[in-house]
Amino acid sequence: MEATRVDRYLWAVRLYKTRTLATDACHAGHVRVNGSPAKAGSRVKVGDRIEARVAHRLHVLEVVEVIDKRVSATIAATCYLDHSPPPPPRELATEVLMRDPGAGRPTKRDRRAIDRHRGR
Repeated sequence: MEATRVDRYLWAVRLYKTRTLATDACHAGHVRVNGSPAKAGSRVKVGDRIEARVAHRLHVLEVVEVIDKRVSATIAATCYLDHSPPPPPRELATEVLMRDPGAGRPTKRDRRAIDRHRGR
């Protein structure tokens, strides 16, 4: 196989749990192929670079082998090279969202700040 749809590829290599989620990410603009925004039907081939934002984290993949059927995780890992930046340390993200004990319910302003921090 020479090329396949980007949403099928992202689903097949297990970056997204369902193909619908991969398609929705493409429509929302969270997926780029070779630096340009990708529609769900965009074709990917060997050597293409895919940037996908999944759960507030950027994944950068280089296509090594084109697949369009979902395979086991060990086989899927051999179909791409991962150039993703390392994830941020967990303790930094949890400290910011911590509230003082007994501070009560967050105000509307507090909730908006929390949502902004989470990227919603």
